[in-house]
Amino acid sequence: MKLFKLILSVAAGTMLVTGCTQQQARKPLSHSSGTFMKESVERNKKLIAGEEAKIEFVIKKDAKSNYIATAKGYWYKYDVKSTATDSITPKKGDVAYFDYEVKDLDGNVIYTELELRPQVYLVDKQNIMMGMRDGIKLMKKGEKITFLFPSHMGYGYHGDDRRIGHNQPLMVTIALKDIKPEKEARTENESKTQQPTEAPKPTEEPKQ
Repeated sequence: MKLFKLILSVAAGTMLVTGCTQQQARKPLSHSSGTFMKESVERNKKLIAGEEAKIEFVIKKDAKSNYIATAKGYWYKYDVKSTATDSITPKKGDVAYFDYEVKDLDGNVIYTELELRPQVYLVDKQNIMMGMRDGIKLMKKGEKITFLFPSHMGYGYHGDDRRIGHNQPLMVTIALKDIKPEKEARTENESKTQQPTEAPKPTEEPKQ
């Protein structure tokens, strides 16, 4: 009986020590995780503030233009504004046909419109730059808009692994050529691919 009580006492003591050890091991992890999150938040705040300051400088230099601030954290101005009375803009499932050019905030060209054209985008169903994904839905057919995107609306920390660097704000000019419902665009595309090609003309046999 005494032996049984001794075993129980040892087992209880082991569990108590183990429990205390586990609790002590979790504290620094929790503290470290919380510190990391706070530091990360502070870094992001400083990054966003710095980029917004650069964008504000661009806007002040271009005082003749009327820039519009969006709730998503980017700015835009109209280079060509539609005078049409309709309010048709691209919506999910539509096909948007557009050209665009990418510059840095100093106006240096990163990608020219010529090397990027033509662009055919299935709205909200294909993966494109976050800022363009949102901005293009503000546009009407025939309009041309210049957007100022902070890096989190562009290619973020990693850039595009080509010419756009990490955490790089961008100036993107988009010209929306046309908007079509997905079904209409698909039908047109199928009819083009099904058109018969003209038979080649027979070559004349050389005269002997």
